[in-house]
Amino acid sequence: MTGTGAKAAVEWLASVAPDPDVCRWEWERDPQGIALLPAGKRWDVLILPGALGYPTFDVLTRLLDRPGPVLADFGDARLGFFVPPGTAAHWLGTGVRGAGQGTWIVVPYPGRTVGGVRWLIQPDGSGTLTDPVVLEWAMHEAVAVRRAHGGVREEG
Repeated sequence: MTGTGAKAAVEWLASVAPDPDVCRWEWERDPQGIALLPAGKRWDVLILPGALGYPTFDVLTRLLDRPGPVLADFGDARLGFFVPPGTAAHWLGTGVRGAGQGTWIVVPYPGRTVGGVRWLIQPDGSGTLTDPVVLEWAMHEAVAVRRAHGGVREEG
């Protein structure tokens, strides 16, 4: 990500902090390069287990020119898809956790590789988010592809 793109992403992300100026200042100087930011203001995050998250990510990146930001956690166990605020409160998907109003997420500084949490798609600073309807469709498609290739076992 270029300097201008990273700066716009930092501004957009830090804008949700209780004190955006302090957040930016500390975040830029933090050797860990992470910030704890509140969800539910400019975005929610839907968190999928890696076994579903990565195939969903693949479908999304084939379907859309620019999905919203996507985080991967330590060991790639989970992926977090940034969606519009309010989505987490209404999401009913089994095995999908939501971070919305009243929750906080660990966010790496854009443009840096930091420990185990990293951006698969960094924010562009414009506020681009993944449409939850498109995300749900991509999840269904990912499961269908896995089933077609014998990757999902039916319980019963």
